[in-house]
Order: sequence, then structure tokens, then C-alpha cells
Amino acid sequence: MISIITAAYNCAAYIADTIRSVQNQTVGDWEMIIIDDNSTDDTLSIIKAEAAADSRIKYLVNESNLGPAKTRNRGIELAAGKYLAFLDGDDLWLPGFIETSLNFMQAHNYPFVFASYKRVDEELNPLYTDFIVPEKVNYHSLLKTCPISCLTAVMDIERIGKFYMPDIQKRQDYGLWLSILKKIDYAYGIAEPLAVYRIRKNSVSRNKYKAMLYVWKVYRDVEKLNMVYSAWLMVNYVINGLRKYAR
Repeated sequence: MISIITAAYNCAAYIADTIRSVQNQTVGDWEMIIIDDNSTDDTLSIIKAEAAADSRIKYLVNESNLGPAKTRNRGIELAAGKYLAFLDGDDLWLPGFIETSLNFMQAHNYPFVFASYKRVDEELNPLYTDFIVPEKVNYHSLLKTCPISCLTAVMDIERIGKFYMPDIQKRQDYGLWLSILKKIDYAYGIAEPLAVYRIRKNSVSRNKYKAMLYVWKVYRDVEKLNMVYSAWLMVNYVINGLRKYAR
């Protein structure tokens, strides 16, 4: 029913827990496609052991480090489910994530949904308050701020087709959501937190200046927006970002 794409790079400390959070779902009709991006730690050996024990888990190995966009796109190509979701190798789903997301989609005939989530540090200690998403977003509102997290987005790819992430260093998922919302009117939010986002010490989420640079690249290089409009959007994005990461 649902294909789960997991990009994994040097996450040996977390990947088993990520897999377990999928196996603990109240819905069991899934495939998990894990792509190891040429990890240098024990990530791959853990993935292999988990795949050997559960036939729903498949894995690929990049011969060189391709980065998250190309890595996830390899998984999207292979996805066979009606629905598509992403879960990186250091994040977690709460047990009802799939069931709640699909029930919400099917009840309202929505093609694209996303959920609220918990924000924790590397040891799963609360770092910020839960991020509660809005009821819906469209292309223009998403340009001002991105409440859609990669770990909670679920798309009906039978309805909207397969879209792929732009090959940029960061914020590939943001570029993906924007491309989808050029085709459909809205993505719809679930107020209940259904996932756990682990914010690691060197992540973009903790470096607001770097995050701004990557958002700027999405505006200019991916969306091809003019300088003045991009600058106006960036002001909005910064203001909304300060609210998002207020404790």
C-alpha cells in the first residue's frame, strides 16, 4: 500500500530504531526502501541484517556518495506502492503514523498530506515544543514558509504521479513540495504529532544562516524567481522561521 523511502548515511546509532518505528506501525502493508549513501560506519551492516529478517525491507547501496536528492530519487524510482512517504535514517514514526495519515487522506480524498511532529535532540530529549502544522498550504503560501517536513509527507502517487527531488545540496524536499503544488491545489495538514524529528548537532535546522542560503537557492536556482520577489519571500521565510524555532 505504501512505499517508504529512507536515505541513510552514517546513521548506525539510529537506523535500527528508525526501522523499528516502521515495523511497529499499526498498518503492516508497506515496503521500506533503504538507500545507503556510501556510509563509512556500520550503517550498511545493520541495514543488511534488518533486511534479512524482514522481507518488506529492501536496500540499495550507492557506490559513491551521491547526496540526499539523488539517493532519495533512486528510491522513488523503485517505489511500487499507491502511496509514497519518506523517513530518514535518524528519524522516527509514532505507531499510528501510517494509519492516521491514510485514513485522513481517504476520508477527504486528499492526494497529499503532512503531519505535526515532535522535535528532539540526538538522545530523544525534547529540544523544542511540538511543531503543529497548518490546516493546508498551497504553492504561494509554501514559498513564504515550509511547514511540510520530509518525515511526515504522504503522497498518493497513483493520483499525482511520481515527482523527483531537485539535485541541490539541501532543501531538496522543499523543492519537491513546490513542484507538486504546481500540479495540485493544496497539501493538507494533520494537527496531531505523528513523528519524531531528531535535530542533530550539525544539522541545517540548528544553523539558521545556512538554512537561509539553501532556501535562497530554491527560490533562484530551482523556482527561477526574480531577485526582488525572492528577497521579499526571504523576509517572510526568516520571520516565520524564527517563530518555528522559538522554544
